[in-house]
Amino acid sequence: MSRLSKINVNEATGAAADLFANIKRAMGRVPNAYATVGTHNPAVLAAALNGDAVLAKGSLDKRDVEAIKLAVSEIAGCDYCVAAHTAVGKMVGLSLEETKQVRAGIPTGNAKRDALVSFVRHVVSNSGTLERSRLDDVRAAGYSEAQVVDALFAVSVINFTNLLNRVNDTDLDFPAVD
Repeated sequence: MSRLSKINVNEATGAAADLFANIKRAMGRVPNAYATVGTHNPAVLAAALNGDAVLAKGSLDKRDVEAIKLAVSEIAGCDYCVAAHTAVGKMVGLSLEETKQVRAGIPTGNAKRDALVSFVRHVVSNSGTLERSRLDDVRAAGYSEAQVVDALFAVSVINFTNLLNRVNDTDLDFPAVD
């Protein structure tokens, strides 16, 4: 059971109500993670949603963004985000097998995306200044410097929800994954 309280999204008022209505229009429902954030700080929810909007208009393919979010969520141990981004990943064209491979750090056969996931996994799993060769590898795979920046932003966006859901133990409202 979730540890942080959340209001019934149908009883929300003010900024939270507006955000929840927009999420419902876009997704058909308000996921528990968003309901929790919006209950406590609608401005933070707006910032998180804006981060995703920036990524959607950015230089990365939707499958790349979801692969990044899956890899980072797996490393963080966020079962909520792993479930959510497995579902979204399938919606944007990743196969179930690819989502499993990304989570496990196993090559999918898409050499370009595999290089990006390897890069992100290394950035997230290690501290200190990144070795130049890691940046060179992702560039050699075909990613521009703008795409590298967008990939790092995707990491920062998913880190917030990973942290929230790990602290909250958010009730899963996406299909669970193995």
